[in-house]
Amino acid sequence: MRFARRTFLSAGAAIILVPRGSRAGEGTRLSFRGSLEQGGLVIGRVVAGAQVTVDDAPALVSPEGIFVFGLSYDRVKPVRVAAKFADGTSETSDVAPIVRQYQAENINGLPEAFVTPSAENLARIKRENALIVEARRRETDGVGFAEPFDWPFPGIVTGVYGSQRILNGKPMEPHLGVDIAAPEGTPIHAAADAIVSISDDYFLDGGFTLLDHGHGVSTCYLHQSKRMVKAGDKLARGDVIGLVGQTGRATGPHTHWGLGWFQLKLDPSLATLTAAPPKA
Repeated sequence: MRFARRTFLSAGAAIILVPRGSRAGEGTRLSFRGSLEQGGLVIGRVVAGAQVTVDDAPALVSPEGIFVFGLSYDRVKPVRVAAKFADGTSETSDVAPIVRQYQAENINGLPEAFVTPSAENLARIKRENALIVEARRRETDGVGFAEPFDWPFPGIVTGVYGSQRILNGKPMEPHLGVDIAAPEGTPIHAAADAIVSISDDYFLDGGFTLLDHGHGVSTCYLHQSKRMVKAGDKLARGDVIGLVGQTGRATGPHTHWGLGWFQLKLDPSLATLTAAPPKA
């Protein structure tokens, strides 16, 4: 079963920026949409044949003129985006992040082995993290990210992006994803067209799947009770990838849903059309 695919509309958090360098009477040849909040995924568009840099690094541009970049959870400095066109002209934009206020979340009742892992499990976590980091280096030419993402299933948001996690009283790193609670066995759907990068069982993440949506954009789905795809599978928006579970470091059945641009962990809720998942 798939969710109905949504037609693209400008969400309330969407932005359209007109860059410096546009000539009077000329249509904008460099524009953006998406969220400017910290943790936002920003979609850029240029005319065909343009070359783009983001903070002086070359960006992959699709034949349709689509490119993308992310704003880290703590970024305050503007992102400099520059485009050079086939006619020799250029345009630039400084994309300034909107600063957010994050909250603290206390989570108790976790098995201590997941809060203070043994040396053996720390080594396993290090190996598994290295595999994820390597997979997130990929820059493929898909454009599944170009339309707003779908929530992966109906549920209740129980953990928000950017919150300071305190596990069994121990302060941890910020929670850079969204937790969605639902009954165990609830089908999890791909948020957009993708190719599976990883699907495996990990110590902290439990049943873990990483989807490649192109141009360095990925989504991940943690704590699955059952994984139903494998690396290399090509998926359409809405395809079932697995089932909600309570594997790895989890206190109840839910999915940690993450969004990334290469190694930057972004807020998937900002990349959807609705602020919360659909009701069951």
